[in-house]
Amino acid sequence: MGKKVTGRQYTMNILNGISLGVVVALVPSALIGQLMQAIQGSFPVAAQIIMMTSFAMSLLPAIAAFCVGIQFKLNPIQISAVAIAAMIGSGVMTPKNGQFILQGTGDIINTGITIALAVGVALVLGNKFKNYTILLLPLLVIVVAGGAGLLLLPSVRMIAASIGAVITHVTSLQPLLMGTLMGISFAILIVSPISSVGIATAIGLAGISSGTANLGITAGSFMLAVYGSSANHLGTTLAHFIGSPKIQMGNMLQKPRLFIPLAINAGIMGFIGAIFEIKGTPMSAGFGFSGLIGPLTAYHQMPGTIANFIIICVLFVVLPVILAYISKYLFIDRLKWVEPRDLLLEI
Repeated sequence: MGKKVTGRQYTMNILNGISLGVVVALVPSALIGQLMQAIQGSFPVAAQIIMMTSFAMSLLPAIAAFCVGIQFKLNPIQISAVAIAAMIGSGVMTPKNGQFILQGTGDIINTGITIALAVGVALVLGNKFKNYTILLLPLLVIVVAGGAGLLLLPSVRMIAASIGAVITHVTSLQPLLMGTLMGISFAILIVSPISSVGIATAIGLAGISSGTANLGITAGSFMLAVYGSSANHLGTTLAHFIGSPKIQMGNMLQKPRLFIPLAINAGIMGFIGAIFEIKGTPMSAGFGFSGLIGPLTAYHQMPGTIANFIIICVLFVVLPVILAYISKYLFIDRLKWVEPRDLLLEI
């Protein structure tokens, strides 16, 4: 705790912690959500499982705060206070008739801002209150950081809505160009602090714009997995597309040149997806390949033929993997733009 943290370390700890929290909170629903929805009519326990995974999603602010706290090596009192402040500032809780209603995941941008403020307050206060730390530190972190988060929430939501308006404008363009831009936009969003799911849900992204955004995320997932496959363990590599490529958010921001091959692959898949009129929903646009939400949703939007099943497999697996290895050959093996260790994840 006595060691000073640089601005760069501070930012990276926040971003890495939030990205891990996103994976922990959202992946359970992504992995089995579609399956449970499909079988809950004949399998009553499925409804309970959906409830549990949905609850986990709403705990995203607290889980992200916990992961950030671990990054900073905070003590239990500090981590607990930061988690409470994050829940308050995220907007995930709505007061109604003397009760609190949990809904969605909250605003992930404001969650990050609140966590950053809360960690700052916790680090500044440290153990200054001695024996009274357990009494005063949680109060100050919650009131100062949580209160600031509440004040900032409307403005941050307005900014998110503005981003959504820009994306909505993109969807009104000619389909092929729109598909390319949507693929690139959401591939970038998925590895940024902005919630791709939140944006897609806020603007009601559906149809071809959703499907191409979904393919962009899928292309980015496989590309990042292949790029870092020699530096990461197998489980971590698989987590890029089975879970979420957001786990690479910190590395992407440290090596911004990685966004160039990411955009190229995502744009190609978005363009191809528009040609085949691949469609989706706001949820699939945010998760991509995770939990097979993207391919299953796209398949459900098409006539259930063997030919369409093959098309889905090619577009969501075969082509993204081929593009990933071609990209790796060009940007790592030939051009030496990046190294596999740039994608190293120490989880």
